[in-house]
Amino acid sequence: MTTYTTEIDVRFRDIDAMGHVNNAVYATYIEQARTAYFRDVLDADISRASTVLASLSLDFRRPVELVDGSVTVTVDVAEIGRSSTTMTHEVRTGDDIVAEAEATLVSLDPDSGEPAPIPDAYRSEMASYHDL
Repeated sequence: MTTYTTEIDVRFRDIDAMGHVNNAVYATYIEQARTAYFRDVLDADISRASTVLASLSLDFRRPVELVDGSVTVTVDVAEIGRSSTTMTHEVRTGDDIVAEAEATLVSLDPDSGEPAPIPDAYRSEMASYHDL
């Protein structure tokens, strides 16, 4: 299975009063990785894709600090359904996993806002990239 990976800088504004990356920022890191995945793998602008985040689950392993400099976020496709895709993510500093996440995206009909089949081009690219 091929894993998509991108590096994201830890910014000073990501740090909370406890001196580490605020827990809500991890969702932003995962969103940034998903945006890069759409661009690099699906050749799509996620802001123009009729896709919404239906669920996000995060498990934290250890804090990230500003001194870490950056995090690496992976994107794997665990499952492709008719209208939804489940992606798994690891957030790392160096070789250490600092968080794991699972996100479910749902493809929508842009006119009705109802779930719609994942576009064939996206389905094909995801399956090919991840050897599904």
